[in-house]
Amino acid sequence: MNFAHSRIHRALRLLTHGRGSRLVSAGLCVAMLSACTLSPDYHRPELSTPLQFKQAQGWTQANPSDAIARGAWWELYGDKQLDALVEELNRSNQTVAQYEAQYRQAQALVRSSRAALFPSLNLTVGKNRSAQGTGSSSSSLSNNSSGIRDTYNAQLGVSWEIDLWGKLREAMNANEASAEASLADMAAIRLSQQSELVQNYLQLRVIDAQKRLLEATVAAYERSLKMNENQYRAGVAGPDAVAQARTQLKSTQADLIDLAWQRAQYENAIAVLMGKAPADFALAASGDIPALPQVPVSLPSQLLERRPDIASAERKVMAANANIGVSRAAYFPDLSLSMNGGYSSSSFNNWIELPNRYWSVGPQLALTLFDAGKRSAEVDRSVAVYDQTVAQYRQAVLDGFKEVENYLVQLKVYGDEAVVRQEALEAARESLRLTENQYKAGLIGYLDVVNVQTTALSSERSVLTLLQGRLVASVQLIAALGGGWDARTRLAEQ
Repeated sequence: MNFAHSRIHRALRLLTHGRGSRLVSAGLCVAMLSACTLSPDYHRPELSTPLQFKQAQGWTQANPSDAIARGAWWELYGDKQLDALVEELNRSNQTVAQYEAQYRQAQALVRSSRAALFPSLNLTVGKNRSAQGTGSSSSSLSNNSSGIRDTYNAQLGVSWEIDLWGKLREAMNANEASAEASLADMAAIRLSQQSELVQNYLQLRVIDAQKRLLEATVAAYERSLKMNENQYRAGVAGPDAVAQARTQLKSTQADLIDLAWQRAQYENAIAVLMGKAPADFALAASGDIPALPQVPVSLPSQLLERRPDIASAERKVMAANANIGVSRAAYFPDLSLSMNGGYSSSSFNNWIELPNRYWSVGPQLALTLFDAGKRSAEVDRSVAVYDQTVAQYRQAVLDGFKEVENYLVQLKVYGDEAVVRQEALEAARESLRLTENQYKAGLIGYLDVVNVQTTALSSERSVLTLLQGRLVASVQLIAALGGGWDARTRLAEQ
């Protein structure tokens, strides 16, 4: 810093003792010599992170890489209609549009702060009318007309604040980091909206499967009710069997009706996510449930480190670090260079003529001598903001680890549970087959059949509900990993 100060001092001597041509060159010299900055050297905040996930093998540490391409991760579910819905979301989602507008605002601030590093050129053209009184009233009356004069001015001015202490550059660096954080925020909200749409779509398809199951069950129960009514009229069965069959049928029909509003909620949510009114959107029922993607056993750390919310938090730390330098620069003087020239005349006819020209050039050094601790308070505030962003960044990373761990263990537990649920379903189906045979043979009453049918239907619905949970957890894991683990799929956006 001492060597830089000596060079700056020599440049200032040129400014105060040289001619106009030397003044300009000296100003350029000062600008080139002003390489010092007052912000701390930036280092990514240190983190205490585990070497591997508890629920994944082969996990290794790596540097943040949110720039890694995120594939069209929703294609992992192998559903063309889902692909089309997400593509529409990418184009028309209004929440993403809000964040895109915020990013453009941040870009404009970067351009504005970069422009502050360069001189500004101003042109002023105007006319002034002025009057000056005389010493006595009589002379004032006699010279009233001559006391009023018009002045025509045309001035071209150049002003330049020389960034000696890096204040302007640090402000630009802070705005650039904030713009990068805004871009990451936009990516994070897009990923969140995509994840929400995929979850809604998958749950809707499971409801379609439950609807098909209940419709088939209702048809079977209607046949059972008709059979019991026929047996009752024939005197083979009692009225209790008819009542039991009717109760079972009506309860299942009520469950089927209940699915209608659940499906409508998911359908309306999908419409809004695509930027459409629910009345303008309808999703036909499908006979298939999208496939559950296979989660790889080994998950590299780059997947977590490319999460856009973590990237945004880290960029905000960079911006806060640069703002410390801006606050510290307020302790040092501001050096500005101004040059003005033009024409001034009391007559419009000979306004732009050589005798009427004028010019001025000179530096200005401004330093605040006393502000009652305002600058010190601003530096303290900037440091506190930096500490806050560091804590937020570390918390974002910890939350990322927690989410991935939670979804990994959830999928693992759901996978183990699915095996047992499937075995229970197969046992319930076999029990129902044997019970129906015994009823047809007259060995048991219809109440035993009802109990076994209820258990079998519950097992069927439990399997579908569990599949729904596994599909949703897989989407949440993909989002927690920053948008999938397969970067080789087709990209949805450049």
